Amino acid sequence: MPGAGHRGAARARWLGSGLLGLFLVPVSLSLEVSVGKATTIYAVNGTEILLPCTFTSCFGFQNLRFWWSYNSSDTFKILIDGVVKNEKSDPKVKLKDDDRITLEGSVKEKMNNISILLRNLEFSDTGKYTCHVKNPKENYLQHQATIFLQVVDKLEEVDNTVTLIILAVVGGVIGFLIFILLVKKFIAFIIKKTQEKKKECLVSSSGNDNTENGLPGSKAEEKAPKKV
Repeated sequence: MPGAGHRGAARARWLGSGLLGLFLVPVSLSLEVSVGKATTIYAVNGTEILLPCTFTSCFGFQNLRFWWSYNSSDTFKILIDGVVKNEKSDPKVKLKDDDRITLEGSVKEKMNNISILLRNLEFSDTGKYTCHVKNPKENYLQHQATIFLQVVDKLEEVDNTVTLIILAVVGGVIGFLIFILLVKKFIAFIIKKTQEKKKECLVSSSGNDNTENGLPGSKAEEKAPKKV
C-alpha cells in the first residue's frame, strides 16, 4: 500500500529529527570556558601575572577535571592538573609542573574560578596558555579557552595625545552646535516679543484714531445740541 509506505517514511523522519534534537540540546547547553575578553596579555619580566579562567555549566558538575597547558614554538607541557568534586568543594591540585604556579581559583558562591598565578616571570614563559575542562555529566566532553602571554622587558606607555586631541575637537564641535542652538532660540524669542509689541502698538493706535475721528463706537465726547 503506497499510503502506508509514505506514513512509515514520515514517521522515520520524525523519529530521526527527534533523536537529533535530543543530541543537540545537551551540546547547546554544555559547559563553557572563558579566559576573559583579552586574547593577549603583557607582563614584565620578573613580576607575576594572573591567568584567568572561569567555567559555567547548565547541568552542574561532579568530579570535574581541569588542567592548564603551555604551548610555545618548541615546547608543550601540562602546568597543573586538578579536580573539583562538586559545586561546594574548592579545586584540588593533583599535579603541578612548576613551583612558581599557584591555583587561585574557587567554586564557592558560583565563582567557578580555576585561575592560576604565575610568579617570577621569565622571557621563556611567553606562549599560549590553555585552560581545559572536562565534566563527567557531559560525557567527558572537553572544553577549553586559550590566552597568549607576552613577557616583556617593560610595558610601553600608551600615548593618548591623539585621543585627547580628537576628544577636544569633538567636544568643541558639540559645544559650538549647542551655542548656535541657544543663540537661535534667543533670536526667535526676541523676534516673537518684538512682533507682539508691534501688534499691541497697532491695536492701540487704531483705537486712538477712532476716538479722534468720532467714529461710531468711539469714546469721543458728544457736542450739546444748540438752543433754538
